[in-house]
Amino acid sequence: MKIPRFKLEEFWKKHEFTAPYVLCNSAAESWKLQEILELPDVESKELFEHLSLDYTESPGHPLLRKEIASLYSQIDADQVLTFAGAEEGIYCVMRTLIDPRDHVIVIDPCYQSLKTLPEAFGADVTEISLDPEKGWKLSLDEVRRAFLPHTKLLVLNYPHNPTGSLLDKAVFYGLIELARERGTYIFCDEVYRYLEIDERDRLPSIADSYERGIALNVMTKSFGLPGLRIGWIATQAADFLQAVGSYKLYTSICNSAPSEILALIALRAKDQILKRNREIMLGNLELLDAFFKRHSNLFSWKRPQSGTIGLVKLLLPLSVEEFTERLVQTVGVLIMPGSLFGLSGNFFRIGFGKKNMVHVVDRFEQFLDDR
Repeated sequence: MKIPRFKLEEFWKKHEFTAPYVLCNSAAESWKLQEILELPDVESKELFEHLSLDYTESPGHPLLRKEIASLYSQIDADQVLTFAGAEEGIYCVMRTLIDPRDHVIVIDPCYQSLKTLPEAFGADVTEISLDPEKGWKLSLDEVRRAFLPHTKLLVLNYPHNPTGSLLDKAVFYGLIELARERGTYIFCDEVYRYLEIDERDRLPSIADSYERGIALNVMTKSFGLPGLRIGWIATQAADFLQAVGSYKLYTSICNSAPSEILALIALRAKDQILKRNREIMLGNLELLDAFFKRHSNLFSWKRPQSGTIGLVKLLLPLSVEEFTERLVQTVGVLIMPGSLFGLSGNFFRIGFGKKNMVHVVDRFEQFLDDR
């Protein structure tokens, strides 16, 4: 087994902690520890203050799994398995499900490991590429044509990274019917759930909607708590869940004890957490709308439907990689070339979940004025 270089994470390793103005961060505004410690109810406050820094239960703290299960309508605590972040969840799920020569369908572009791990584990992968000319919308007919009688897994990524698009309701339920006919699993990366621009567009979780649906989520993106490194999967597929839980014993084994209780505190205060994060995101989106309107000769901007991320097309006669390098070297503003997602064309990803957006946009505008 040979796993390719993780291009996106290598990019972060190089730039994330050196670029002064990051305009491509994918998470909501991070919370400070002290802010989270002002939120607990009596029970979780007691748990944190008297916490033993010992090993934790491998599936996750029972109260944490119960709180996670409350995010779903058809899932209970025993149908939740926690991980040290979302990436461990992706790895363990793929390693458990995929056998050589399995057929896997992946919607592209996507977070790299959603595609490269099935390939590395020997699967035959069919990629379905979203088309910018069609508003990055997924075609149910195209997925139907890609299905084979033995298709093992369909990999989704909605709300979508990096385009910020959403699945249409008819397509969502159509995908489930296609999978059910063949006994295919559906793995859906749902890490931007709860950040839909219009909350009426929110779809049910795949874990609630399909007996072989596997939902991935994490405290990182919508909740703004990447430093906790707490992710999870939720599924009704009991045998699969037991198998992936056994595989986790070869990776992290268990989570950080303080992180589990801090995640519990945050989830019990999720309405407050999400309200603040959504307010920042929506305010920044208006700021970006105005910015791209002022510079419509330089950029093509399709307003995303969800998440704290979106794609922009550079209209200048130079590569987006060169533009990215000039921008960060000149004014310290970092954007993310779409080539890190395998995208052709001059696309770059931006993130708009952070409170310093106005200062970052000012620096970007300075760069454009000076050029």
